[in-house]
Amino acid sequence: MACPICAKPVDPRYRPFCSKRCADVDLARWLRGSYVIPGTPLDEVPSGGADDDGEGRK
Repeated sequence: MACPICAKPVDPRYRPFCSKRCADVDLARWLRGSYVIPGTPLDEVPSGGADDDGEGRK
């Protein structure tokens, strides 16, 4: 298995990464929003769903 950041061999201590540095690089990418999970953006979700009681958020 190769590190998803730099493709070096994985170190079991930092699995699935090769080092703390690569683990930190990955975390920083998530925190900056560089990675996204596909889905419908929240502003495009139709209103009036099952959770909508018609009173709005307070």
